[in-house]
Amino acid sequence: MGIVAGLDSSPDFTRIVVCDSDTGAVLRQGYAPHPLESPEGGGRPADVDPQAWLLSLGEAAGGGLLEGVQAIGVSAQANSVVPLDAQGNTVRPAMVGGDKRSQVAAADLIDALGGREAWAQAVGSVPQTGQPVTKLRWLARTEPEAAARTAVLLQAHDWLVWQLLGRPARRTTDRGGASGTGYWSAATGGYRPDLVELALGHQAMLPEVIGPADAAGTTPEGLLISAGTGETQAAAFGLGIGLGDAVVSLGASGSVMAVHPEALVDQYGMITSLADATGMHLPVVTTLNAVRALRGTAELLGVPDLESLSELAMKSTPGSHGLVLLPYLEGERTPNLPHTAGTLAGLRRESMRPEHLARAAFEGMLCGLADALDVLRGRGVDVRRVFLLGAAAELPAVQAAAPALFGTQVVVPQPADYAAIGSARQAAWALGVSQGALDPRTPPVWQGAVAQVLEPGEELAVGQAVRQQYVSVREQTHPGAL
Repeated sequence: MGIVAGLDSSPDFTRIVVCDSDTGAVLRQGYAPHPLESPEGGGRPADVDPQAWLLSLGEAAGGGLLEGVQAIGVSAQANSVVPLDAQGNTVRPAMVGGDKRSQVAAADLIDALGGREAWAQAVGSVPQTGQPVTKLRWLARTEPEAAARTAVLLQAHDWLVWQLLGRPARRTTDRGGASGTGYWSAATGGYRPDLVELALGHQAMLPEVIGPADAAGTTPEGLLISAGTGETQAAAFGLGIGLGDAVVSLGASGSVMAVHPEALVDQYGMITSLADATGMHLPVVTTLNAVRALRGTAELLGVPDLESLSELAMKSTPGSHGLVLLPYLEGERTPNLPHTAGTLAGLRRESMRPEHLARAAFEGMLCGLADALDVLRGRGVDVRRVFLLGAAAELPAVQAAAPALFGTQVVVPQPADYAAIGSARQAAWALGVSQGALDPRTPPVWQGAVAQVLEPGEELAVGQAVRQQYVSVREQTHPGAL
């Protein structure tokens, strides 16, 4: 069929990959940081001029990178709001990320609709600080003039697609992006404009939700632009996960997502019911504590980095000589214990050694993520294989413990730009459908990620005993929390 490109506009940079549309082989790639000024005190800015994304895109695509490309897919950071006025101009800078400004707004919205269960039934998720619906409530309360001028609501990938197409009258999004807004239901496949009004104070125009294999349009030069999607959905599509697969992502916080044929409604708000980039569903459970528990332990033990902590942990044995760390250092979302702290249990004279605490940190982090996996399994989600992502997935202590604690095969993909690759795969799908070469219900089959495959093997029984030790401490400390 030819060559296609995938573009991922992350919070800090733009990455572009150019791929063979038949095999997915990466032919060339481009990269450029976003030209963002760091706010006072450092950290990532919560407000961004979207033009920065375009400047970065232009730089990443320099040097003829897109020569010969027939179609482009776009993914971008989730939880972004680009408020436009009636003429299509930005009312204020885009609101991005999970900044804490909107914590009060989230609580307000939960109460305004009648509680967590009402939200779960309405849109499959309970408002959180990062979600667009919560940012709209904050905007209405804090910048009422800007809120009043807001006539159109787009997310980052919607806005970029619209710009690439020359700002046409039609504005589009996809199911994946829409499902994270807090005003679109993955279960019904429709918007809840009443929730936009509840948050913003008035109605606004929302982009048309198009199908996974649909094209958003074609540029004047004849370049096809696919639907686009959120970064999470694009990465899942780039990895090639399907039914029976879960993805565990190890950042400072953690997330567990899995492909499922239907939307899940969770009255407790632990599951966020997202749609994926293929027409299926992508329920997500997050934990507030993952690698931050490892970093905290490394600092406590005075070791310089996570590699050294892993090396120390490998000198201990499964079960850490009875030490159990509940790693709830920032409170926790799964289980829902926002105001709690971490717990270290099982201290005995023989267990008070650095290597046992190091091992307990790794086991505690992975058991916390196993709890999140069990939330999905408890709702009928089939998990036969776990993809483990993040730099910490490479650590020997993680790889030694994860298969037995998760109770399943663990796949550690080679680091790659999976969101950009997923975007390119979406572009190849839309291109193939437009040419009559592909079925709109079946995405192109691309070569899978190069990966290490780890089996629980004979360690399974030992791992499950360690997990039971962790669960017993959790139940004693926080009865009925899960």
